[in-house]
Amino acid sequence: MIDLHTHTIFSDGELIPSELVRRAVIHGYKAIALTDHADYTNLEQLIEAGHKAKYLESEWDIRVLAGVELTHVPPRKIAPLAKKAKELGAEIVVVHGETTSEPVAPGTNAASVVCEYVDILAHPGLISEEDVERAKENNVCLEITARNGHNRTNGHVARLALEIGATLLVNTDTHAPEDLITDETAMKIAMGAGLTEAKAREVLKASAKTIADIV
Repeated sequence: MIDLHTHTIFSDGELIPSELVRRAVIHGYKAIALTDHADYTNLEQLIEAGHKAKYLESEWDIRVLAGVELTHVPPRKIAPLAKKAKELGAEIVVVHGETTSEPVAPGTNAASVVCEYVDILAHPGLISEEDVERAKENNVCLEITARNGHNRTNGHVARLALEIGATLLVNTDTHAPEDLITDETAMKIAMGAGLTEAKAREVLKASAKTIADIV
């Protein structure tokens, strides 16, 4: 399992990084990104904390990535904030997409999929075909999520991504210990979104390629 979207106590998660990573190891994770909710007020401290957590790599067989999830940031501010995150050392920049379960500002998806500094558009809700096409053109990955509420539109996201050829990833959006999943569960989530078993396996492998491409 490779999970590129998780949260710690530095935003609204329940665990400090060391416990989150340890529990991920027990679940069979090979890599995990710490992507706490970020805006202009806390960007620096989150990226610094993510890099400090890399000390765990020398203790356990797991890769720890320093990242952020830009959350409810006004669409016009996404590009400059994503750029700043990369300049500060963020290895993964996720944007909190237009999920149907929260009042995310319209235009968030569109602003994210054209930004060269955004790696993943998380739980993008009822994303449009045009935005999926832009995601493909700009190598922005689209998320199939394990998180309740946000996962209502997994099927829609998967269908459009398959039709258009955009990259899909399975992430957990973990906030609590019970949110972590095994590789087997990730397969079920991907297939539950409408993917064939073969395609689901491709999607799970895409996470490793994503790390290689953007880190």
